[in-house]
Amino acid sequence: MNPPESPRLDRRAAIKWMLTAAAAVALLERSSPGAGATLPGDAARGYGTDPDLLKNHQPGDFWPLTFNAPQRRAASALCDAIIPADVKSPAASAVGVPAFIDEWISAPYPGHDKDRVLVLEGLAWLDAESQRRFGNDFTNLIYSQQHALCDDICHAAAAKPEFGQAARFFAKFRDLTAGGFYTTPEGMRDLGYAGNVALTAFAGPPPEVLKQLGLT
Repeated sequence: MNPPESPRLDRRAAIKWMLTAAAAVALLERSSPGAGATLPGDAARGYGTDPDLLKNHQPGDFWPLTFNAPQRRAASALCDAIIPADVKSPAASAVGVPAFIDEWISAPYPGHDKDRVLVLEGLAWLDAESQRRFGNDFTNLIYSQQHALCDDICHAAAAKPEFGQAARFFAKFRDLTAGGFYTTPEGMRDLGYAGNVALTAFAGPPPEVLKQLGLT
């Protein structure tokens, strides 16, 4: 099963997206089952200096990306296993989530280097385990095979000991996929989030509230 190539986003747009979604990813990590806990004594070190996204940049001004072509395909397939297309919204890869994850693990910020190692080793494990079980890379597996493999690593507390590291990878990748997808317009519509919408008319506070405040 070969998913379509995920869209290659404009670098400036992708980096702006990555920086904007950082808070959402952090929130997901704190609430995600199996996500790594903060260790005693860990200090928040901040993100340092962000790139100036208002100026015109030359090729190479931003940090280099990490994924090669096979890794990008594997990441796209896993994104779509986590958030597939349905009647409400497109699949995660269709809105560029693999590019978002590539920017995330490539960014030179504290902690992102650890995420890069975890994601790259996890994608390599995913293909190796797919080859061992099914004789093909994860990208080329059918839907049921992909999900059979993901079922073994999608919940760290229930994962077998030999799948412990793979489960930690999956928890991180799932948080990045969700954090990226649900900060896109398509993801927000999927959640039913309308944002600030102008009213055609303002009826004012309910009469019982005005009465309670002594304003009627």
